[in-house]
Amino acid sequence: MHGEITLVSLIGLLAWAYQAIQPPPPKICGSPDGPPITATRIKLRDGRHLAYKEHGLSKEMAKHKIIFVHGFSSCRHDEVIVTRLPPEVVEELGIYSVSFDKPGYGESDPDPRRTLKSLALDIEELADQLRLGSKFYIIGNSMGGHAVWSCLKYIPHRLAGATLLAPVINYWWPGFPSNLSTEAYHQQLPQDQWALRVAHYFPFLIYWWNTQKLFPGSAVAARRPEIYSRQDVQILPKIAYRQNHKGIVTQQGVFESLHQDMRIGFGKWEFDPLELETPFPNNEGSVHLWMGDEDRFVPVILQRYIAERLPWIEYHELAGAGHLFPYADGMSEAIVRALLVGQLS
Repeated sequence: MHGEITLVSLIGLLAWAYQAIQPPPPKICGSPDGPPITATRIKLRDGRHLAYKEHGLSKEMAKHKIIFVHGFSSCRHDEVIVTRLPPEVVEELGIYSVSFDKPGYGESDPDPRRTLKSLALDIEELADQLRLGSKFYIIGNSMGGHAVWSCLKYIPHRLAGATLLAPVINYWWPGFPSNLSTEAYHQQLPQDQWALRVAHYFPFLIYWWNTQKLFPGSAVAARRPEIYSRQDVQILPKIAYRQNHKGIVTQQGVFESLHQDMRIGFGKWEFDPLELETPFPNNEGSVHLWMGDEDRFVPVILQRYIAERLPWIEYHELAGAGHLFPYADGMSEAIVRALLVGQLS
């Protein structure tokens, strides 16, 4: 009898555990139970839809065409380059920019089979359907840096140039010396270390770990005050407008957006960025990496190593800057001039 009770209890516990780790089904935009469709969207090769937003000059008038990739817990409304440029600079440089919701964010359909390569191919298809031409520029902010690395790997022939802004690092890239990645990893808050461990070693537990209440969740996801640098704290009031569209970021589900970003970003990568070769052997374009030396989201020591290992990347380290430096006065112009015309303003 006791054995039967134990068995039934064990089965019940396993059933409960299985249910606890399963994310709820996504609320697809345009479905009966989902949010309404308000964005302009394209239909991709596999039937999914990608929502996008255009900025700057028209495609027909622009000399330079940029695709901007947003970061963690953001969306197409968080383009931080062209939207922050003075109109006369947009005109002078002839800039068009398009930002899009990554799969599962905002109004872009989730992609349950999403990989690093599939995101690069989504970007290529966006460029083709919008008729941006044979080559375009790519800029990725924070977690959007993963898309830039993917484009450098899978579609380098389509790039006119690329910029990474405080790109989030995967501590398990094989090219990092183990002592350096370990040092950088332990610079993170303990709860963030655990969130990264789960994403890397136990991705099937990502939803449970980031929604349970037994242990502290990711400080980055929760936007805890201690993750912000002094400069970040000063910049935060400038980006208070983001609250206006905060609700749409995860409206299809946190698993489809935030947790998938973590799974891709901190899981096992299909390639090692530190083994990439320059996409511009004849100096017909350039790749830039911008980083603040007081960034508390991403350890600067790993970015310095990337710059040493990949000398074809133009590295810009900003003294006293944190993770939100792209929003600082004048930074958008400096970033875009370096990428498009090879000069620092």
